[in-house]
Amino acid sequence: MTIRILIADDEALLRMAFGTVLETQPDMAPVGEAADGIQAVRLARELRPDVVLMDVRMPGTDGIEATRQVIRISPRSRVLILTTFDLDEYAFAGLKAGASGFLLKNARPEELLTAIRSVAAGDAVVSPRVTRRLLENLRPHIPDGSSADRDERLSRLSAREREVLVKVGRGLSNTEIAATLYLAEATVKSHLGRILQKLELRDRIQAVIFAYESRLIHPA
Repeated sequence: MTIRILIADDEALLRMAFGTVLETQPDMAPVGEAADGIQAVRLARELRPDVVLMDVRMPGTDGIEATRQVIRISPRSRVLILTTFDLDEYAFAGLKAGASGFLLKNARPEELLTAIRSVAAGDAVVSPRVTRRLLENLRPHIPDGSSADRDERLSRLSAREREVLVKVGRGLSNTEIAATLYLAEATVKSHLGRILQKLELRDRIQAVIFAYESRLIHPA
């Protein structure tokens, strides 16, 4: 199946460069280009792309708000945030808005292609290592709270699923979770799939955010 991709970036040369790379792939097709967030939202509504490459910093409606709107009007579209700096201050905001991952603009072409395929397949493009670093930046900004503040959706999870969610929230990979809980890696993957379904979350990163905002994990 061909992955249909919308490129949103205010730099024409970068849009052209991304498009040139994508056109070399038999399973990818750039279907549109947007120079700002408003245009990205409009094209997402019209084209319903599988993946949107979304620049964070664009004039007018920025990539964060555009991501939020794209996810709302085209739930099947996946957004991959493009950022200039590793752990850019807007990266987490983009993930919270519904993006499925982020990628540095200076990433190698093969990294870009792998990220697009992963996002299109429903995976999050944020490695456990980067997840941990994101959490370190996130912790100072999470207000303290009590168990009374917890999201009611937590009651939908079994005790084992809560254990797995805690490990995911702490940035562990499936392999690390399997070793810690003495489970098969395939079992961990199955638990995670049920967690996402029960909590109505899009991907692993959304699960990380939920774990903190629901007070299942407290900032250390």
